Amino acid sequence: MFFIDVQGTLIDDNAKLPLPGATEFIDHLNKTAIPYVVITNSTKYSSEDFLLYLNEIGLAIPKAHYIDPLMVLKAQVDITKTIAGYGSPEFLEQLALMGYIFDYASPDTVIISIKDDFSATEYSQIIEFVLSGARLVGMHETSLYVKNGRRYAGVGAILKMIEFATQTPYTVIGKPSISFFQSALELLRGQDQGAEFSDITIISDDVSSDILPAQGLGMRGIFVLSGKYRSRIEILPQLSTQPHGVYDNMKAVLESL
Repeated sequence: MFFIDVQGTLIDDNAKLPLPGATEFIDHLNKTAIPYVVITNSTKYSSEDFLLYLNEIGLAIPKAHYIDPLMVLKAQVDITKTIAGYGSPEFLEQLALMGYIFDYASPDTVIISIKDDFSATEYSQIIEFVLSGARLVGMHETSLYVKNGRRYAGVGAILKMIEFATQTPYTVIGKPSISFFQSALELLRGQDQGAEFSDITIISDDVSSDILPAQGLGMRGIFVLSGKYRSRIEILPQLSTQPHGVYDNMKAVLESL
């Protein structure tokens, strides 16, 4: 059984097209009826639109095998509470379409997602809201992300900064929150009722923010070098716990089965 990441694992961070072995791996799982769930932290587009895009580029992922943070957000953030949202324009549009009410004067909740150009003024505004009692929520806790060949601080890094500045804890909606992994497990149980975390292998290009937290829940972790990190030495020597396997890409993972 598998949990499979998307960005940097199934699709390239720049071209947004399947990486070597990705389509073949999904086809193999479908053909052999091996239970799996694709778990992504994508929040830029609606869940339906992003899954449709993955299907259109050759990744034959059924709806029942897919989950992202937008699909579980309302269970974590009350739709009746006002929010101050920070992220791409597309992400903010999704929040509005879901029915959330924006308030940049005195919000109940601050919600943070990926954005290329956070400003010092925005960080200051977030800090003021949190110090005034607003709840701090991250759509996920990714350590870093890649765009146009450059690596940027992810939502997790921003959350840690705000937490340090305000001494206020935060809530994570997507990976690697236990609640998100639990929601993915419930999806997996639609394919195998007896599924447990100990039965699952997670495959991701994010060893610190995906794989190690998953291993802490009893999963087996496979780290692929097709996304955030270009070599083992960039991250593995710094870790006290190691993934169970390291491969160049999904093609190599498939060949190992």
